[in-house]
Amino acid sequence: MAARWWRRCLRGLCGAALFLSQLSVLSGRAGSLMTTKLSQPQSTLAKSLTPTSTNAPYFKALESTEIPPYVTNCPSNGLCSRLPPDCMTCNTNYSCIYGKTATFDCKVKPHVHCVDENNHEQENFTINMTCQFCWQLATSDYVCTNSTNCMTVSCPRQRYNATCTVRDHIHCLGNRVFPKMLYCNWTGGYKWSTALALSITLGGFGADRFYLGQWREGLGKLFSFGGLGIWTLIDVLLIGVGYVGPADGSLYI
Repeated sequence: MAARWWRRCLRGLCGAALFLSQLSVLSGRAGSLMTTKLSQPQSTLAKSLTPTSTNAPYFKALESTEIPPYVTNCPSNGLCSRLPPDCMTCNTNYSCIYGKTATFDCKVKPHVHCVDENNHEQENFTINMTCQFCWQLATSDYVCTNSTNCMTVSCPRQRYNATCTVRDHIHCLGNRVFPKMLYCNWTGGYKWSTALALSITLGGFGADRFYLGQWREGLGKLFSFGGLGIWTLIDVLLIGVGYVGPADGSLYI
């Protein structure tokens, strides 16, 4: 009985040892597989994130060859003093006197090429301009937007908000685009001489009012025979002095 018991114990110990050895082998294989799988994405990710030497100069070349939009408005190899203001950068002369001519130190912008009187290329130069802000220029030195929604023939005269831009060959201080209040001065093509002639000859039939686009007043004059002549005389005076104008509110030409 004792011999059988020892045999059973030996068999159990041998089976437990065999099971533990197989378990250790399987766990070692699984660990090696996990490390290989994890190392592959890291290596590929490192390769993808590593900058190549061929791409960096390519992007630098694109940045260096990019031409600013203002270059198209800058004449090449012309006199620096005659460049448009958008092609140069000037230092403000705080000692200038308003209305007097002053000297300003300027420098051409990148990608702009100009020369002096001796045909020598230069970057730094001086220009002479009148010491005044852009909104103080004469009306002939800037262009403003026009409005067709305001009445030109009215008392008092109406104004509108316009956006004005300084002409390219004019130099001034401050913003070159500025708002300004201007009088309504647009025209619809109506002639003052034609309206006055119709008022004198055919005013009794409302021809002058029809011509100016005032249909209600024209019909009133037509069916009242010019207000028995009184309305006709009044319209001759009002059109003659320019008080009565086109119905769209524009000026005579």
